[in-house]
Amino acid sequence: MRALLADDEPHLLAYLEEQLAAAWPELHVAGRAGNGIEALRLIDELAPDVVFLDIQMPGLNGLDLAARLVDEHRAPRVVFTTAHEAYALQAFEHAAFDYLLKPIRLERLRRTVDRLKDALAAPAPAPAADMLAGLLRQLGVAGAPTPAPAPAPAAPLQWIRAAQGQETRLIAIDEVIYFQSNDKYTSVYLADGEHLIRTPMRQLREQLDPQQFWQIHRSVIVAARHVAGTRTDFRGRLLVRLKGRDEQLVVSRNYVDLFRQM
Repeated sequence: MRALLADDEPHLLAYLEEQLAAAWPELHVAGRAGNGIEALRLIDELAPDVVFLDIQMPGLNGLDLAARLVDEHRAPRVVFTTAHEAYALQAFEHAAFDYLLKPIRLERLRRTVDRLKDALAAPAPAPAADMLAGLLRQLGVAGAPTPAPAPAPAAPLQWIRAAQGQETRLIAIDEVIYFQSNDKYTSVYLADGEHLIRTPMRQLREQLDPQQFWQIHRSVIVAARHVAGTRTDFRGRLLVRLKGRDEQLVVSRNYVDLFRQM
């Protein structure tokens, strides 16, 4: 099992790692992050099974970070850590994900580890992402999805209205090579250039035909017919090569299984 540890206080990060070494010797700590933004990047790169996540961190706090993981292809199990009892909810004691109050006691950590081992070894009744979404709703985190009846499947998206300077262009979906999300916009890459739309990546993914468009990263969806192949770089990352283009797109570890047959 692989874990990521995230805390903005280095001495607490080191202490947590020491406690984990005692409570779960076979666990591999694949990465450490000092803030929420770095933790999000490492989750993409390392695809850990478990994330021990400090709630109060600069840039992006633990609850907001966890909310971004809800729609992941394979969301990790999340254990929240904090020094503030105000965050503690009794619901954590009965959830697949857990909550640890700092300073973390070894006996309490061992109980968490036992539950994590059971949850990771047994078939889950629901995907980890669904369970995390439920926990976030209990916390009242903004952006956590609420359950709703499954709507009838809509026809895949056929046209996109995109901005280019002061003009608006109507783009046929077949023209798109790939989408890449930025802070406030999503870039649409075509053979003749880049255009901007306001549609977030999650909404786009729901509207696109999954047989024609593959999500390869939290921030990238690529048109399958423009994929020339893949290669692995010196850092061990899987890269997608595009037909007739120089740029290569990084595949997050959460999505590498899409290319195992290539």
